[in-house]
Amino acid sequence: MAPFIRIENVTRRFGDVVAVDDLSLDIEKAELFCLLGASGCGKTTLLRMLAGFETVDSGRIEIDGIDMASVPAAARPVNIMFQNYALFPHMSVANNIAYGLRRARMAESEIRTRVEELLRLVRLTGMDDRRPHQLSGGQRQRVALARALARRPKLLLLDEPLAALDKKLREDTQFELVDIQEKLETTFIVVTHDQEEAMTLASRIGVMDAGKLVQVDSPRQLYDRPGNRFIADFLGSVSFLDGIVTGAKDGLLEIDAKIPVLALDPGGFSVGQPVSLAIRPEKINLSRSRGKAANNIPISIVDMAFTGVASNYRVSGPNGIMLKTTQPNQRGEDAPMEWEEQGFASFDPADVVLLQD
Repeated sequence: MAPFIRIENVTRRFGDVVAVDDLSLDIEKAELFCLLGASGCGKTTLLRMLAGFETVDSGRIEIDGIDMASVPAAARPVNIMFQNYALFPHMSVANNIAYGLRRARMAESEIRTRVEELLRLVRLTGMDDRRPHQLSGGQRQRVALARALARRPKLLLLDEPLAALDKKLREDTQFELVDIQEKLETTFIVVTHDQEEAMTLASRIGVMDAGKLVQVDSPRQLYDRPGNRFIADFLGSVSFLDGIVTGAKDGLLEIDAKIPVLALDPGGFSVGQPVSLAIRPEKINLSRSRGKAANNIPISIVDMAFTGVASNYRVSGPNGIMLKTTQPNQRGEDAPMEWEEQGFASFDPADVVLLQD
């Protein structure tokens, strides 16, 4: 069965700048997909090509089996929700939502029914007569979403939809957005630079860099098993060690990385091969006494930051190695360690990700 969206070898240039570089991607119907990357990586340009606001220099875009090359923006089964929401300040909530329906000359009775339905969906019932300036940031975001969904597009494109919200409201709204998408079963493509937001929202994420898709995978796979050093570093915090494979035994690799490290053998590595090791901070345990873990390193605390539920540390080990670790704040024997305190850092071989680049 053909994918709902097929992007084949698409390139877009602006003078000497290649914004999207020979990119191919398939997205399934009713999927919530995130394009994730830093500013200037090409993700918004790709979104605008899907919407028909930018032309494709080479390649092909299909939506629901139809080549979009000759389909103007207004005729595409697509709507887009912009970062600034672009609500009409002089119109009520109901009229903002109904704007596209009236442009399409839908009967007023049908418009009223559709607006009421959307107000219920985005939990704004009873606010239909308010103006945008009378709403909170989260409420304005939901009005913009309702307006974008009013004409029942097959595909909704969302460009940094939650960037204008404060942190707590953004976190709450992420779950609301997922719930709405699941109820409607509309295909959503969300563009964001926020790694946590992408992992909260999406069933799959495409990470972009310099106009290319570096890796497409589930949030868990991208985080736990990144395909290369760029992905490991881009998604969350991580410690890197560089070393050489010195041995292999019982499904484990022995690695000299200024300290001896045991890592689960994923296959494809040989003795004498250079390798990068990536270890997530929450996978490293700090303790005041040496434990029984396979990897156990004497350390001293260099820096620490209290963040509430946890504390973040930078610790130094033998031969100048530095590790980042995150520890839950607990009482008793597991009380957080302090600056310059000595102890041990331990981690499981299964939590060491081996990278060849």
